[in-house]
Amino acid sequence: MSVTIKDVARAAQVSVATVSRTLNGHGNVAEDVRRRVLAVANDLRYTPHAAARSLSSRRTHTLGVVLPDLHGEFFSELVRGVDLVAREHRLHLLVSSYHGRPDEQVAALRAMRGRVDGLLVMSPYAAAQVSIVEELASALPVVLINTQDASPDVLSLSVDNYGGAQAMTEHLIACGHRRIAFIAGPEDNFDAHERLRGYREALARLLPDASEWVLPGAFDEASGHAAGQALLAAGQRPDAVFAANDMMALGCLFSFVQAGVKVPDDIALAGFDDIPLARYVHPTLTTMRVNIAQLGARAARLLLTRLSADTGVQESQHNQEEPRRSEPLRPELIVRESGVRRGGGA
Repeated sequence: MSVTIKDVARAAQVSVATVSRTLNGHGNVAEDVRRRVLAVANDLRYTPHAAARSLSSRRTHTLGVVLPDLHGEFFSELVRGVDLVAREHRLHLLVSSYHGRPDEQVAALRAMRGRVDGLLVMSPYAAAQVSIVEELASALPVVLINTQDASPDVLSLSVDNYGGAQAMTEHLIACGHRRIAFIAGPEDNFDAHERLRGYREALARLLPDASEWVLPGAFDEASGHAAGQALLAAGQRPDAVFAANDMMALGCLFSFVQAGVKVPDDIALAGFDDIPLARYVHPTLTTMRVNIAQLGARAARLLLTRLSADTGVQESQHNQEEPRRSEPLRPELIVRESGVRRGGGA
């Protein structure tokens, strides 16, 4: 039979309430009693019953994370950052994805209710289900990550995708490139839209006589590879290629390697995100660094500002001075071998 909190209390010769306060980290327990209770709990291999704790404390000690996908280094890094903060606070994660499908997103979000103390949601799609997020936000703390037109009543954290794409386009132009192709992300993705907008505006501002050169992409290696093949088949090749994320840049790089095209001697190449693999391919990838793990950690800490360490979720206690939308995380230009200068400039 499993060991109960009553068994620990009996063996430690204290009350059940004292055991509960000790195991939950409350300070109103004498040090010698605390040590004795912890030693007994360890000897008996006592594990608190999660469901019982939730009923008594009205807390699940769990944070919910709902993402567009779980595949790829971006999402694994994001979850890693969230998990590091959760561990600091002895919390668990419940993670789900919806693969870009609005119906699955609604189901994933509703499934979190009652199972988590707070919720992190990344919803970069234009068709984001704002109503269900607002419905959940009335019941538990919610933080949105990179969500278009986030409700003013919901905490939000974003990346300056527009500014980052402008900075990369400016860099490629400063390196002497004039024919700059852009591999776009999904049409209904807010991040992709902002990165395309940054590319277009920087190109129009600095090279008003140049034509934009946009190829479709899906934020994965396969679409980057297909875009690379399309560029190689064009009558005139670009000087440089700017992919809206690193995964597409790596797929494009593979198509160039297959065709014997040298990067950056024949065509320069750049990405966006700075996933861990970007620095280990050959040539190493020039990119815009988004500290993805830091983004996850920052979002988790923002969520934890809405949670009370001892009494659970802060119900209906919104701090009116608390900013609804945090300052955007600004990407950093990382120049590596694939995008070195070719003919003067900065």
